[in-house]
Amino acid sequence: MKIFYYLGIALLAILTLGSAQAQLSKQEVKEWKKKKKSMSPEELKNLMEENTSLKEQVSSMGSQVSSLQARISDKDNEISELQSDLDNVQQQLSEAKKAAQAAPPPSENVEASSGSTRLVKGVVFKVQIGAFKNKDLSKYFDKSDNFGGESNDDGAQRITLGSFMDYWEADTFKKYLREMGVKDAWIVSYKDGTRVPLKDVLEGVI
Repeated sequence: MKIFYYLGIALLAILTLGSAQAQLSKQEVKEWKKKKKSMSPEELKNLMEENTSLKEQVSSMGSQVSSLQARISDKDNEISELQSDLDNVQQQLSEAKKAAQAAPPPSENVEASSGSTRLVKGVVFKVQIGAFKNKDLSKYFDKSDNFGGESNDDGAQRITLGSFMDYWEADTFKKYLREMGVKDAWIVSYKDGTRVPLKDVLEGVI
């Protein structure tokens, strides 16, 4: 028990001597030095080795703490970026809802449905992709506002895709179709549900 007592005293003296000298009186410093001298070389050696080991452990733990702090900082940055992305998405959703509420309902422009043709007030642009004989697709016309057609005098069905109030949107869609391989795609126009020559309506809408 006496050995452990001296070991404790020596360890405390070694760890605190440098910083404690500024606080201890001269008499107290002398007493600590005496206690240190009273230890055997073997006890002092063991104490010094233990002190070195403890310092190494403290240094290692300090490195681990620094590493954890760096990881926490990285996670905080990721959370900040995700929160920013979430805020942007919520803002876009809010703007989209406001735009949808401000837009007039589709029924305001639609007069009635007649067979396979929806009658729409005003000028509408569609993209015709071809005229086909012996291919009756009329049963699909009523299933989508963006797919339609009508028959020529020779019996061929003129198939159209899309329905645009804006000419330039129809033109962009036509270009996409041509890039996809539909080389015969071109814009056709309708006024109040009736097909009219494109030149008759372009001046008023462009």
